[in-house]
Amino acid sequence: SRVARLEKQIQGRDQGDTVLRQVREDPAQIMTLAGLEADPWQVEILQSDAIQSLLLASRQAGKSQVAAALALKAALLKSTSLTLLLSPTQRQSGELFRDKVLKLYNSLDRPIKTRQESALQMSLINGSRIISLPGEEGTIRGYSSVDLLIIDEAARVSDSLYYSVRPMLAVSKGRLVALSTPFGKRGWFHDSWVSTDQWQRVKITADQCPRITESFLNEERRALGDRWYRQEYQCSFEATTDAVFAYEDIQAALSDEVQPLFPTSEVIDE
Repeated sequence: SRVARLEKQIQGRDQGDTVLRQVREDPAQIMTLAGLEADPWQVEILQSDAIQSLLLASRQAGKSQVAAALALKAALLKSTSLTLLLSPTQRQSGELFRDKVLKLYNSLDRPIKTRQESALQMSLINGSRIISLPGEEGTIRGYSSVDLLIIDEAARVSDSLYYSVRPMLAVSKGRLVALSTPFGKRGWFHDSWVSTDQWQRVKITADQCPRITESFLNEERRALGDRWYRQEYQCSFEATTDAVFAYEDIQAALSDEVQPLFPTSEVIDE
């Protein structure tokens, strides 16, 4: 009946308001209310106000899950916000959106309803949007005033693409969160991790994840060998196999004490 439908709508709004209030009070509740137990490092990321965050995580540690939670938190709590989820490939973009963002949103019983919804994006009735994109420069340059930029598998996103997306945060002063398992001592993600730049850095190895058993890790070590095991499960930036010189040797050859042959202030007449 009409009365029953109206009562159901009112009840739904009340439940949605309760979810929003609880998430606003404690952002980690966005996972708890969906029936998921957040690990301590996930709670740290969700509660953080850091403008730039690097998450260095083992395979299967739950980094994509926390990425989805961050995206929904921004969309639900800030009206008219724009969140971009950037993944290296179209397939990964689709999986992140469908298998993580939508599932979490549905588990929360859609506290704010959608205006539009597709395989890679959603628009909420509060004006907020979540858009999942593959790592192709031509598909993302049209976006601006981004409130939250999440780069998944960031170690596999090229330097040129990373440099092209950072300006999207200039006007909005939005948050940048990069999540990844290591992929060699190369690229912007590795350089940012070892730099002295102002990043929130969170590291989670496989042995710190309660869902990954010791017996599984022992088998993986035997199957993968030490080098790949260290990279995939211990968050170790390993030297690339095709490098002519080792990363440590290159760093050892550099010195701030050597004076330049031609000082930059010197003008040479030709």
